[in-house]
Amino acid sequence: MFRIIVQKTLEHYVKRYLKKHQIKLVAVVGSVGKTGTKLAVATVLGEKYRVRSHDGNHNTHLSAPLAILGVQYPDDVHSFAQWRAVFAAARLRIHSDKDVDVVVQELGTDKPGDIRAFGRYLKPDIAVVTAVGLEHMEFFKNLEAVAREELSVAKFSKLTVVNRDDVDTRFAKFADTHTIDTYGTTDKAEYRIEVEFGIHLDGVMGRFITPEWEPIAVNLQLVGDHQVKAAAAAGLVGARLGLNAQEIATGMAKIRPVKGRMNLLRGVNGSTIIDDSYNSSPMAVAAALKTVYSLDAPQRIAILGSMNEFGELSPRAHSAVGELCDPGKLEWLVTVGADAANYLAPAAQKKGCQVKTFNTPYEAGGFVHSIIKKDGVVLVKGSQNAIFTEEATKILLHDATDEQYLVRQDPEWMAKKQKTFDMMDTSTEDV
Repeated sequence: MFRIIVQKTLEHYVKRYLKKHQIKLVAVVGSVGKTGTKLAVATVLGEKYRVRSHDGNHNTHLSAPLAILGVQYPDDVHSFAQWRAVFAAARLRIHSDKDVDVVVQELGTDKPGDIRAFGRYLKPDIAVVTAVGLEHMEFFKNLEAVAREELSVAKFSKLTVVNRDDVDTRFAKFADTHTIDTYGTTDKAEYRIEVEFGIHLDGVMGRFITPEWEPIAVNLQLVGDHQVKAAAAAGLVGARLGLNAQEIATGMAKIRPVKGRMNLLRGVNGSTIIDDSYNSSPMAVAAALKTVYSLDAPQRIAILGSMNEFGELSPRAHSAVGELCDPGKLEWLVTVGADAANYLAPAAQKKGCQVKTFNTPYEAGGFVHSIIKKDGVVLVKGSQNAIFTEEATKILLHDATDEQYLVRQDPEWMAKKQKTFDMMDTSTEDV
């Protein structure tokens, strides 16, 4: 009952805040890429507007309202005193002068109905759907159920923009609206970025194609096809909210990867680490591997951790990722965690890959440190709990000061990791 009261109170405050100050709201949903897309949109819109966008992934029914209001989330969600302080800060925000013009907010789901529930108090001017893929499969029966959930945002948004490359057209029926624009990197999308000369470690040159203008030359400091798609989404939202071509091009050039999401870091022996360790899903791994395969490097290594929250679909999901591992493109595949060892590794080995499996990221990082060649490229990807592949990244860094760019490095997370791995058997097992 306490949680329900808190949630209803927050919803009331958010409705009052958005209505009183006439703030534009951009909502971001999808199976993968929400945070990166959210920050890309916020970066581009910042060329014209005052924008609020939480750096983290506050996307639940308790945290999203506070991110919208710009009020800090309480340390103890069970503390009545702390929630009283939160409510006081929310009321102050409502009654103060308008502080932003646009809020860009991601909305998350753990189970069917979560997205639709945001419609009780949010009416986004634009909703961005980044992708439909396998996620939280202990609660969603199949991919169609995921699509129904993510696309339900269209039912309470004025305009919905959809990643044409990663949302199957057969799911369009779940949007049930005619107010849809599409973005991506292929000519199927109305708004798209056409990449010139391929994707390189030093960035991407391309053209942003729109119905409004002639092609716009863009220079992106990004690596990865899915990051380019996030930039395309940002350009679309910018165009729809009144930015001109120059503002969009300038804003796109300022987009940077966020911690743990295809972030380029300097590694030992002149190597490059592609740190994508924030989380993992089959769709996200496929996109990351596609990027690694496209890069010209003397050695390519992938550290892939187990993917959590897939329930009974976990064997199939991990095997499918293993089948994406190409022995002609990867010198080594290194796995972390039980499901990766039991399902992903055998599928990759069957493809002909050279594979090594470990229980912990520390072992995986240590092994890769011993084999990395000069100017090699290492992809690091995995889920959160019990996997924590960012700890493998840490071992591979050229400069320890770059640990500041890794995810989950605060004392609370580090204590959780220590407790997790203290309970594990750290013996090394070869496939």
